[in-house]
Amino acid sequence: MARVDYSELVEAIQNGDDSTANRLLDELMPRIVDYLVVTMSADRNEARECTQEVFTEVYDRIRKDKIREHKYIFRYITLSVKNEYVRYKKYQHRFAAPDEAYDQAEPAEQIRNLVDEERMQHLEECLYELDRESRSLIQYMLKHPDKSSKEYADHFNISSGNVRIRKSRILNILHHCYKRKSSK
Repeated sequence: MARVDYSELVEAIQNGDDSTANRLLDELMPRIVDYLVVTMSADRNEARECTQEVFTEVYDRIRKDKIREHKYIFRYITLSVKNEYVRYKKYQHRFAAPDEAYDQAEPAEQIRNLVDEERMQHLEECLYELDRESRSLIQYMLKHPDKSSKEYADHFNISSGNVRIRKSRILNILHHCYKRKSSK
């Protein structure tokens, strides 16, 4: 189970213990980014940006001894990062959207986001386990799904039948790789 009490982080920052603070921040920051991605359906880069902004503010507040309840720092950070993300999205769109437009994702959607992210990670790992030629072929097919077998064949200088056979074999390899990785 992941820790939720980061009072040690507050104490490390206040005492100037940079190594402990950095270790705890390395543990905490990815969790906060994941929180935004899952609960707010945030883009990972936007989530990192908002998280970094909040940590800068929180760091200053800790240094100025403005955090009263050290044991609730995790909750304070998650709420702050959520609010920062809402502000960021409102600013980015530059229109007056109702606050309901930025509500948290429903629990079912949160689970879907986690599963989709995990699935994509497994598939990406499987793609890189393919040999260079197979990876090149399938990546080209994914980038150009509207092309015909003939067009793929012309691009790779192989026959249309060979394209279909290779595609079938690659998809079979990816399927088995994905099953292996998802069962771990």
